[in-house]
Amino acid sequence: MIHFFFENINEVKIPSATVNWLENLIISENRKVGEITYIFCDDEYLLQVNRDYLQHDYYTDIITFDYVKGKIISGDIFVSLPRISENADLHQKNFDSELHRVLAHGLLHLCGYKDKSELEVAEMRKKEDFYLSVRL
Repeated sequence: MIHFFFENINEVKIPSATVNWLENLIISENRKVGEITYIFCDDEYLLQVNRDYLQHDYYTDIITFDYVKGKIISGDIFVSLPRISENADLHQKNFDSELHRVLAHGLLHLCGYKDKSELEVAEMRKKEDFYLSVRL
């Protein structure tokens, strides 16, 4: 089941079509939906999570905590909405598209995709682009 929470930020309506799309992404990756929590927050909240749990002292748009067991996808995914808005402007994308890219990105991490090397980044981007193309 996919849950949404909001910390230090105004609540945003997440349409049921988005939830279905996220669940279909997991199923398409030959996995099963477990307990997935998206926590939407502001930059400062996510920076503190980054410092406290990863010992990183920089802003980011997403942090994913993996609780996957076998093929059952579970995890906590922290998402900075202001950072997504800035990145959308920077890459000349609309907010909705950038938000969905980040939502997919977190799930793809839980499905086992990495983004540390250039090759991994290219594969992650290809997967994101594919799932964005089949959205709604």
